[in-house]
Amino acid sequence: MIAALLLTGLLFGPVKTAEARQKPIKNIVLVHGAFADGSGWRGVYDILIKKGYHVSIVQNPLTSLAADVNATNSVIENQKGPVVLVGHSWGGTVITQAGVNPKVAALVYVAAFAPDAGENTAKWVGAAPAAPEAGFTEPDKLGFVYFVLAKFHSGFAADVPKAQSDFMCASQAPIIGHCFAEPVSKVAWKTKPAYGIVATADKAINPGVERQMYKRAKAKITEIKGSHVVFISQPEAVARVIMAAANHQ
Repeated sequence: MIAALLLTGLLFGPVKTAEARQKPIKNIVLVHGAFADGSGWRGVYDILIKKGYHVSIVQNPLTSLAADVNATNSVIENQKGPVVLVGHSWGGTVITQAGVNPKVAALVYVAAFAPDAGENTAKWVGAAPAAPEAGFTEPDKLGFVYFVLAKFHSGFAADVPKAQSDFMCASQAPIIGHCFAEPVSKVAWKTKPAYGIVATADKAINPGVERQMYKRAKAKITEIKGSHVVFISQPEAVARVIMAAANHQ
């Protein structure tokens, strides 16, 4: 038996593992978080399409976890072939549940939440003291929550130009506050490869909390010096992690 295996290797070369035979993934789906929209991914998008990837960006309604998961699944279902699913901030909660879609081959968390089944986002928001630079409003009479305007630059986007941050603040997408209380019922990172980016200068989510969630998810962790919107301020570094996921690295 051993001789036969050795002969096979000599004649046909080493037997490839299933992982080695995996082809690079070409479909990337990007999911934004609260207080933002899909346009923030422009820098990452530009880098990835120049590398030959097919990139789609979800526009979350931010009205419920189910609504955002449905919006994400709609985009996933329109992909031809396997998908790397990427989520920022609240988008991490969304991809945790939407990522169970059979087309999703890998997950990338960018300064994001990665809850377990039965957990909600609020649990992890409160897992460490809030940075004084950050702050959220109370829900308005329609239930929407905003990032505090006076703290937006310091707490959300400190490493982007002030003029750009001011526009992001003025155009921020509020989220229904109850979203943070909705528990996740399905968890993709338990069965699929995960990659986690810690934004080391994040004020909106404590970087230590990001590390804790990623370690539990057995994610491959990359630390990048950047604010909560590290995907805007450091698009090249974020794109490299996404490409590593696409190439099974």
